Amino acid sequence: MALGLLLVSLGPGCAGMQTTQTKSTEDLLSAAGFQMRIPDTPKKMAHLQTLTQRQLVAHTWNGKPYYVYADAINNRLYVGGQGSYQRYQQLAAAERIAKEQQLAAQMNMDAAMDWGMWGPWDPWY
Repeated sequence: MALGLLLVSLGPGCAGMQTTQTKSTEDLLSAAGFQMRIPDTPKKMAHLQTLTQRQLVAHTWNGKPYYVYADAINNRLYVGGQGSYQRYQQLAAAERIAKEQQLAAQMNMDAAMDWGMWGPWDPWY
């Protein structure tokens, strides 16, 4: 029973993480120069549903590479060319590095905490 409650309570958090990740990706796409399109006809809405969702996918049109990110849940499509794609890759790499540096700094702060000087404080001592 307790495991079932735990799994139910974790469910909404996982959805929230996906939403946060999607928001971050869409922010990076916009910053890189991708154009956001909102489907304005039933045909476009139906087509948006058929695309690979929440992944950047390469396509070729008139001999040129384009990159598409479909988000049917939020009713959006992002489209960019080669230059936008390269800027997105640079921004995504910079964001990953910043997150890794933040995590390393937090780990260093945790390691610097001298728990021994505070004595036992666990209720089972």
